[in-house]
Amino acid sequence: MTPAMFIDRLAGLELPATFNPWHDRCAEFDRSDAAARRRRNLQNMLEAAIDHGAETMWIARDLGYRGGRRTGIPLTDEVHLRDAAALMGDIKLEKATQGPVVAERTAAVVWQVLRSISSPVVLWNVFPYHPHEEGKSMSNRCHTRAERKMTWSLLEDLIAMINPREIIAIGRDAQMALSALDKNVIPIRHPSYGGQREFISGIHHFYGLTESQGTQSQDQQLALEAYAASANCALA
Repeated sequence: MTPAMFIDRLAGLELPATFNPWHDRCAEFDRSDAAARRRRNLQNMLEAAIDHGAETMWIARDLGYRGGRRTGIPLTDEVHLRDAAALMGDIKLEKATQGPVVAERTAAVVWQVLRSISSPVVLWNVFPYHPHEEGKSMSNRCHTRAERKMTWSLLEDLIAMINPREIIAIGRDAQMALSALDKNVIPIRHPSYGGQREFISGIHHFYGLTESQGTQSQDQQLALEAYAASANCALA
Protein backbone atom coordinates (compact mmCIF):
# COMPACT_ATOMS: atom_id res chain seq x y z
CA MET A 1 0.00 0.00 0.00
CA THR A 2 1.40 3.39 -1.04
CA PRO A 3 0.09 6.80 0.07
CA ALA A 4 -1.45 7.31 -3.38
CA MET A 5 -3.24 3.95 -3.22
CA PHE A 6 -4.45 4.66 0.29
CA ILE A 7 -5.83 8.07 -0.70
CA ASP A 8 -7.64 6.54 -3.67
CA ARG A 9 -9.41 4.21 -1.24
CA LEU A 10 -10.07 7.06 1.18
CA ALA A 11 -11.58 9.26 -1.53
CA GLY A 12 -13.77 6.49 -2.87
CA LEU A 13 -16.12 6.08 0.08
CA GLU A 14 -19.33 8.10 0.42
CA LEU A 15 -21.49 7.98 3.56
CA PRO A 16 -24.68 9.84 4.54
CA ALA A 17 -24.36 12.97 6.74
CA THR A 18 -20.60 12.82 6.24
CA PHE A 19 -18.18 15.04 4.35
CA ASN A 20 -15.28 13.32 2.60
CA PRO A 21 -12.64 16.07 2.17
CA TRP A 22 -10.70 14.10 -0.43
CA HIS A 23 -13.74 13.60 -2.66
CA ASP A 24 -16.45 16.14 -1.78
CA ARG A 25 -16.63 19.86 -2.49
CA CYS A 26 -18.34 22.40 -0.25
CA ALA A 27 -20.31 24.72 -2.53
CA GLU A 28 -20.05 27.57 -0.03
CA PHE A 29 -16.36 27.62 0.89
CA ASP A 30 -14.31 25.32 -1.37
CA ARG A 31 -12.33 26.19 -4.46
CA SER A 32 -13.34 24.32 -7.59
CA ASP A 33 -10.40 21.91 -7.20
CA ALA A 34 -10.57 21.69 -3.41
CA ALA A 35 -10.77 17.90 -3.17
CA ALA A 36 -7.73 17.49 -5.44
CA ARG A 37 -5.78 20.00 -3.34
CA ARG A 38 -6.64 18.11 -0.16
CA ARG A 39 -5.59 14.83 -1.74
CA ARG A 40 -2.23 16.36 -2.65
CA ASN A 41 -1.85 17.77 0.85
CA LEU A 42 -2.43 14.41 2.47
CA GLN A 43 -0.24 12.53 0.02
CA ASN A 44 2.63 14.97 0.57
CA MET A 45 2.26 14.61 4.35
CA LEU A 46 2.19 10.81 4.27
CA GLU A 47 5.10 10.51 1.86
CA ALA A 48 7.16 12.90 3.99
CA ALA A 49 6.28 10.97 7.15
CA ILE A 50 7.48 7.73 5.57
CA ASP A 51 10.64 9.37 4.18
CA HIS A 52 11.47 10.84 7.62
CA GLY A 53 10.72 7.60 9.43
CA ALA A 54 7.90 8.91 11.60
CA GLU A 55 7.55 6.53 14.53
CA THR A 56 4.44 7.94 16.20
CA MET A 57 0.83 8.45 15.17
CA TRP A 58 -1.56 10.78 17.01
CA ILE A 59 -5.14 9.63 16.52
CA ALA A 60 -8.23 11.56 17.62
CA ARG A 61 -11.91 10.71 17.08
CA ASP A 62 -13.03 12.36 13.81
CA LEU A 63 -12.54 15.45 11.64
CA GLY A 64 -13.94 18.84 12.65
CA TYR A 65 -15.52 21.27 10.20
CA ARG A 66 -12.99 24.03 10.95
CA GLY A 67 -9.91 21.83 10.66
CA GLY A 68 -9.23 18.72 8.62
CA ARG A 69 -12.44 19.06 6.62
CA ARG A 70 -10.95 22.20 5.07
CA THR A 71 -7.25 21.23 4.83
CA GLY A 72 -7.31 17.48 4.25
CA ILE A 73 -4.84 17.10 7.13
CA PRO A 74 -6.30 15.77 10.40
CA LEU A 75 -5.93 17.98 13.50
CA THR A 76 -4.68 20.78 11.26
CA ASP A 77 -6.48 24.02 10.46
CA GLU A 78 -5.59 26.56 7.79
CA VAL A 79 -3.75 28.77 10.27
CA HIS A 80 -1.22 25.97 10.84
CA LEU A 81 -0.68 24.69 7.30
CA ARG A 82 2.72 26.41 7.24
CA ASP A 83 3.68 24.74 10.51
CA ALA A 84 2.64 21.37 9.09
CA ALA A 85 4.69 21.95 5.93
CA ALA A 86 7.75 22.98 7.96
CA LEU A 87 7.52 20.03 10.37
CA MET A 88 7.59 17.58 7.47
CA GLY A 89 10.58 19.15 5.71
CA ASP A 90 9.07 22.18 3.95
CA ILE A 91 6.69 20.20 1.81
CA LYS A 92 4.03 21.87 -0.32
CA LEU A 93 0.60 22.26 1.29
CA GLU A 94 -2.18 24.26 -0.36
CA LYS A 95 -5.20 26.12 0.96
CA ALA A 96 -8.25 24.45 -0.58
CA THR A 97 -10.89 27.01 0.38
CA GLN A 98 -11.85 30.50 -0.66
CA GLY A 99 -11.84 33.54 1.61
CA PRO A 100 -9.98 34.11 4.91
CA VAL A 101 -8.28 31.31 6.77
CA VAL A 102 -10.26 29.62 9.54
CA ALA A 103 -8.78 28.58 12.88
CA GLU A 104 -9.71 25.70 15.14
CA ARG A 105 -8.88 25.70 18.86
CA THR A 106 -7.99 22.00 19.01
CA ALA A 107 -5.60 22.41 16.07
CA ALA A 108 -4.05 25.46 17.75
CA VAL A 109 -3.19 23.45 20.86
CA VAL A 110 -1.99 20.43 18.87
CA TRP A 111 0.33 22.53 16.75
CA GLN A 112 1.59 24.52 19.71
CA VAL A 113 2.85 21.21 21.11
CA LEU A 114 4.12 19.91 17.78
CA ARG A 115 6.26 23.04 17.35
CA SER A 116 7.98 22.30 20.66
CA ILE A 117 8.53 18.64 19.72
CA SER A 118 9.91 19.27 16.21
CA SER A 119 9.55 15.59 15.38
CA PRO A 120 7.52 14.20 12.45
CA VAL A 121 4.28 12.48 13.40
CA VAL A 122 1.29 11.18 11.48
CA LEU A 123 -1.99 12.80 12.49
CA TRP A 124 -5.18 10.83 11.97
CA ASN A 125 -8.68 10.07 13.24
CA VAL A 126 -10.45 6.84 14.16
CA PHE A 127 -13.20 7.85 11.73
CA PRO A 128 -11.40 9.59 8.87
CA TYR A 129 -14.20 11.84 7.62
CA HIS A 130 -16.25 14.75 8.98
CA PRO A 131 -19.53 13.50 10.44
CA HIS A 132 -22.19 16.21 10.76
CA GLU A 133 -25.81 16.49 11.74
CA GLU A 134 -28.29 15.74 8.97
CA GLY A 135 -28.89 18.93 6.98
CA LYS A 136 -26.26 20.89 8.98
CA SER A 137 -22.97 20.46 7.20
CA MET A 138 -21.19 23.00 9.43
CA SER A 139 -21.69 21.02 12.63
CA ASN A 140 -19.81 18.27 14.40
CA ARG A 141 -21.16 14.98 15.70
CA CYS A 142 -19.61 11.78 16.96
CA HIS A 143 -19.41 9.04 14.34
CA THR A 144 -21.49 5.93 14.93
CA ARG A 145 -20.27 2.40 15.57
CA ALA A 146 -21.58 1.39 12.15
CA GLU A 147 -19.61 4.18 10.48
CA ARG A 148 -16.48 3.14 12.33
CA LYS A 149 -16.94 -0.44 11.21
CA MET A 150 -17.28 0.63 7.58
CA THR A 151 -14.01 2.60 7.69
CA TRP A 152 -11.95 0.52 10.12
CA SER A 153 -9.97 -1.17 7.35
CA LEU A 154 -8.73 2.26 6.24
CA LEU A 155 -7.26 2.82 9.69
CA GLU A 156 -5.67 -0.61 9.63
CA ASP A 157 -4.17 0.03 6.19
CA LEU A 158 -2.69 3.35 7.28
CA ILE A 159 -1.18 1.87 10.42
CA ALA A 160 0.31 -1.00 8.40
CA MET A 161 1.80 1.51 5.95
CA ILE A 162 3.30 3.80 8.62
CA ASN A 163 4.16 0.97 11.05
CA PRO A 164 4.42 3.28 14.07
CA ARG A 165 6.24 2.29 17.23
CA GLU A 166 3.59 4.02 19.36
CA ILE A 167 0.12 5.40 18.86
CA ILE A 168 -1.17 8.28 20.96
CA ALA A 169 -4.94 8.18 21.44
CA ILE A 170 -6.21 11.74 21.85
CA GLY A 171 -9.32 11.63 24.01
CA ARG A 172 -11.29 8.87 25.69
CA ASP A 173 -13.40 8.07 22.60
CA ALA A 174 -10.27 7.46 20.54
CA GLN A 175 -8.70 5.46 23.36
CA MET A 176 -11.69 3.14 23.62
CA ALA A 177 -11.83 2.58 19.86
CA LEU A 178 -8.09 2.00 19.48
CA SER A 179 -8.02 -0.57 22.28
CA ALA A 180 -9.06 -3.06 19.57
CA LEU A 181 -5.66 -2.67 17.90
CA ASP A 182 -2.73 -4.95 18.57
CA LYS A 183 -0.50 -1.92 19.11
CA ASN A 184 0.99 0.06 21.97
CA VAL A 185 -1.61 2.82 22.50
CA ILE A 186 -0.90 5.67 24.93
CA PRO A 187 -4.01 7.60 26.09
CA ILE A 188 -3.77 11.40 26.34
CA ARG A 189 -6.53 13.79 27.40
CA HIS A 190 -8.20 15.66 24.52
CA PRO A 191 -7.40 19.40 24.65
CA SER A 192 -11.04 20.52 24.33
CA TYR A 193 -13.51 21.03 27.18
CA GLY A 194 -10.90 22.13 29.70
CA GLY A 195 -8.37 19.45 28.81
CA GLN A 196 -5.70 21.70 27.28
CA ARG A 197 -3.30 21.66 30.25
CA GLU A 198 -3.58 17.88 30.68
CA PHE A 199 -3.08 17.31 26.95
CA ILE A 200 0.07 19.44 26.89
CA SER A 201 1.41 17.85 30.06
CA GLY A 202 0.72 14.34 28.75
CA ILE A 203 2.44 14.94 25.42
CA HIS A 204 5.45 16.58 27.10
CA HIS A 205 5.79 13.64 29.47
CA PHE A 206 5.65 11.20 26.56
CA TYR A 207 8.39 13.04 24.68
CA GLY A 208 10.47 13.75 27.80
CA LEU A 209 10.11 17.52 27.61
CA THR A 210 10.48 19.72 30.66
CA GLU A 211 7.75 22.16 31.62
CA SER A 212 9.86 25.13 30.52
CA GLN A 213 10.31 23.60 27.08
CA GLY A 214 6.65 23.41 26.29
CA THR A 215 4.29 25.22 28.63
CA GLN A 216 2.26 27.84 26.78
CA SER A 217 2.39 31.22 28.46
CA GLN A 218 -0.47 33.66 28.58
CA ASP A 219 1.43 35.90 26.17
CA GLN A 220 1.64 33.04 23.66
CA GLN A 221 -2.09 32.43 23.91
CA LEU A 222 -2.81 36.12 23.39
CA ALA A 223 -0.49 36.12 20.39
CA LEU A 224 -2.33 33.12 18.95
CA GLU A 225 -5.70 34.81 19.38
CA ALA A 226 -4.32 38.02 17.86
CA TYR A 227 -3.08 36.05 14.86
CA ALA A 228 -6.49 34.51 14.39
CA ALA A 229 -8.12 37.92 14.65
CA SER A 230 -5.71 39.45 12.12
CA ALA A 231 -6.58 36.62 9.73
CA ASN A 232 -10.26 37.42 10.16
CA CYS A 233 -11.04 34.09 11.79
CA ALA A 234 -12.09 32.84 15.19
CA LEU A 235 -10.76 30.10 17.39
CA ALA A 236 -13.35 27.41 18.13
